[in-house]
Amino acid sequence: MNSCVLMAKIIRSPQLRYTQESQLAISEMMVEFENISPNNPPSTLKVIAWGNLATDIEQKYKEGDEVVLAGRLKMDLVERQGYKEKIAELTISQIHPVGSNDPSSHDNVVTIEGNNNYDDHGAILEEDHSTEDLQESYGNDDTNLDTIPF
Repeated sequence: MNSCVLMAKIIRSPQLRYTQESQLAISEMMVEFENISPNNPPSTLKVIAWGNLATDIEQKYKEGDEVVLAGRLKMDLVERQGYKEKIAELTISQIHPVGSNDPSSHDNVVTIEGNNNYDDHGAILEEDHSTEDLQESYGNDDTNLDTIPF
């Protein structure tokens, strides 16, 4: 399973647009995060959200906000001036604000709900029951998660 969690700062506010065919909302923004080496500048990443998540993000987040993003990381190969370059893109399913002591900031937690799980082209994905399946298999108590086979 492709899953990525990243803490980053929004450096370009979310821009909302719609697909031509189904008028599905798409939000794009740029984020930056610290590089592993302190001598290197921060890395940037394009972030995409689909559907209701996209409209919520556009309304609740802006440039300068620090967030935790969860989603799928995708690598595209782009040809530029005769050479090929790999470009990373994160399609998110959750976003959470970071560093706010304001209780109303919890209203900014945005998650895909129900069947609004979209792939990189706006198609609806099957609903993910993996968490529910684990809870059913191991119960809702404080089971030692080290015993779960992967």
